Amino acid sequence: MSFDAATLANPTTRVLRAYDPGHDLPTLRARFGELLAELGSNETVLGPSPRALTAMSDALAETFRYPDPQAGALKRALAEHWRIESSRIALGNGSHELLMLLAQCFADPETSVVFPEYGFAVFPIATAAVGAIGIRANALPGDHATAPYGHDLDALAAAVREDTKLVYLANPNNPTGTWFSDAELEGFLARVAQSTLVVVDEAYQEFVDAPGAGSAIRLLDSYPNLVVTRTFSKAHALAGLRIGYLLADASVVDVIERLRESFNVNMLAQVAALAALADAEHLEKVCRWTRSEREWLSAELDSRGYRVLPSQTNFVLVVLDHDAGSLEQHLFKRGVIVRPMGGYGLGHCIRISLGTRAENERLLAALP
Repeated sequence: MSFDAATLANPTTRVLRAYDPGHDLPTLRARFGELLAELGSNETVLGPSPRALTAMSDALAETFRYPDPQAGALKRALAEHWRIESSRIALGNGSHELLMLLAQCFADPETSVVFPEYGFAVFPIATAAVGAIGIRANALPGDHATAPYGHDLDALAAAVREDTKLVYLANPNNPTGTWFSDAELEGFLARVAQSTLVVVDEAYQEFVDAPGAGSAIRLLDSYPNLVVTRTFSKAHALAGLRIGYLLADASVVDVIERLRESFNVNMLAQVAALAALADAEHLEKVCRWTRSEREWLSAELDSRGYRVLPSQTNFVLVVLDHDAGSLEQHLFKRGVIVRPMGGYGLGHCIRISLGTRAENERLLAALP
């Protein structure tokens, strides 16, 4: 009889599916070389701050030592940056790890977790990983005037039950690029009891320029059950280093620290993030370029007859009148990698990350 470890896994893990990272990019880079246009992973192609690169180079000689398990210098810098106590900050191996940790710390099979339809893939994964009851609230319809396929905060509020421990939101949202306003978020928070943590993932917040759509961080003092997650992967372009952070009430952080792995943020990530945080000029350059390129690419796609949803991120969602698989394969054969959204329940959509102008022009030339 053949051995199958899946039969030994606990019931919760047995039914999970591994996260799908998309195409095998290392193989595709070898195949297409410089002709490959990687437009599927929402990376920032301008790259990280030069200060971050220098900081990593200077730290290489010390990598034989363990990193600071508390990341004290980075926490102090983040505390000063956001004008918040360092006891209210937790660091993670990307915000992905923190989103998972929140479920591991606060949810269980006897409780529920609410998350939006067409929301970030980690939300249902984190819920399923702890065996909690997942409640998926319907998104806004595709023809909604300002946020097609975006979060329906009324539906999310209505889905919260007495046993709901967590609500996951994203502002702006991946994969739709949609967003909600400060006023809408505050209205939602006022409807949720403090016994339920409301997690707002702000991975793309730096790119936002829509009026009235600021960060939820300003509401932390008013709503102790609010948790905000951030990452250095997007606007700071440190995706390969895997570093994110969480801002919350100190009691929330205290619980997370009980389960957080001691050395979950490596030395190079810590020094790079510290340097990137201090380089406001580079961050502004990246955000300015992203907004400009997003507007340009959206207009170019629109002029070719493609429906592009409004976005406040470094990607756009294109809605087709047919299944997106054929278009994705058409582009793939030409070395243009985009992300089909069938796994999100949006089989008629593709997500296109902003590449360099040359990559974006290659995309446009490859379109049928």
